[in-house]
Amino acid sequence: MPKIKTHSGAKKRFSVTGSGKVKFQHTNKRHRLTQKDHKRKRILRGAAYADDTNINNVKALIPYK
Repeated sequence: MPKIKTHSGAKKRFSVTGSGKVKFQHTNKRHRLTQKDHKRKRILRGAAYADDTNINNVKALIPYK
């Protein structure tokens, strides 16, 4: 079987944990932070996990991670 190319954008944004979950960082934490609420910025600081409906699609983009 031929090798599958990894999606360049997905490999920078997603990682697969040992249990098979897809982990990613929240968006909206780069600029214009003064007008965002402290609670909102605090929540965005942590990582998040992809929903079960999207896991298969993301894993297809990063087959070797």
